[in-house]
Amino acid sequence: MKYVMTYRAVEDFLPLAQENYPAHSARVEEFARRGDLLMVGTFDEPMNGEAMGVFTTREAAEEFIAGDPFVVNGVVASWAVRPWNEVLQP
Repeated sequence: MKYVMTYRAVEDFLPLAQENYPAHSARVEEFARRGDLLMVGTFDEPMNGEAMGVFTTREAAEEFIAGDPFVVNGVVASWAVRPWNEVLQP
């Protein structure tokens, strides 16, 4: 079982996202280094501030969200964490 985090950004998010990106990126790297975050990225077409991440546990996803500068500083309008049953595994 993995856990998928989804983000939806506020309107006109880009300036605020750019301002907070260095700290957000550092948090992404920290959780990836720990092995808690397996993949993360934005959706494209349209680039509207939606993103997702895949975590090894719900606790890791919730910890990430609680301290993510994108959440803390208002880039993210809403988020969710859902359990995901991975079918194709290496």
